[in-house]
Amino acid sequence: MTEARPFSTEELEDRLRAIGAERYHIHHPFHHLLHGGQLNRGQVQAWALNRYYYQACIPAKDASLLARLPTPELRREWRRRLVDHDGDGVHPGGVERWLRLTDGLGLDRDYVTSLRGLLPATRFAVDAYVRFVRERSVLEAVASSLTEMFSPNIISERVSGMLRNYDFVTAETLAYFTPRLSQAPQDVAFALDYVKREARMRAEQEQVLAALRFKCDLLWVQLDALHFAYVAPGLPPPGAFRPEAVP
Repeated sequence: MTEARPFSTEELEDRLRAIGAERYHIHHPFHHLLHGGQLNRGQVQAWALNRYYYQACIPAKDASLLARLPTPELRREWRRRLVDHDGDGVHPGGVERWLRLTDGLGLDRDYVTSLRGLLPATRFAVDAYVRFVRERSVLEAVASSLTEMFSPNIISERVSGMLRNYDFVTAETLAYFTPRLSQAPQDVAFALDYVKREARMRAEQEQVLAALRFKCDLLWVQLDALHFAYVAPGLPPPGAFRPEAVP
């Protein structure tokens, strides 16, 4: 049986962008509520607390990939990403800036970092992402980062909507997002060029597309869990964060 014709690089990029247009979590009902000012303070706290686990695991994900990268160029790129999230010891990285966000929302930092209030679905989804990057091919691992193609739009909506609609949110609280407006396009330029160059066979291109669908799905399912636990029907599982029970 003859293998299907490979996509051109332009076709591959178009198909990647079509996945985001259909599946990126900017379309999730929870995000519409978050950006539209329709959540209460406790629900926003729940989002920030659970998202912290995703942010905190990004450096572990990138470090596992760094160990497998075959060239200095690729390793330098992923070392930069580690610094972006972990900081350099002088300038705070994304993880620290996210903790400033949870601080600004009135959450106790020790409680957030303890992960005691985490939704089980958040833990399972994020752990699946770390495992995916650690175990799949380098090509698939890099491709899974391409949700960053779509992040500037969601960041713009999030920041403007939350500042406009919540009196308990300030520009300082949301300072995490400002560097991402320049970091994300840089990340995308490198990763997109890599997958377009390295995915030459149709089977490899299909793996790239599947990796991006997987990443979109795990971002979506985290919001499914938040919506079920804190919006409708509003049933946090045992042990999970409850706004009235924050220490």
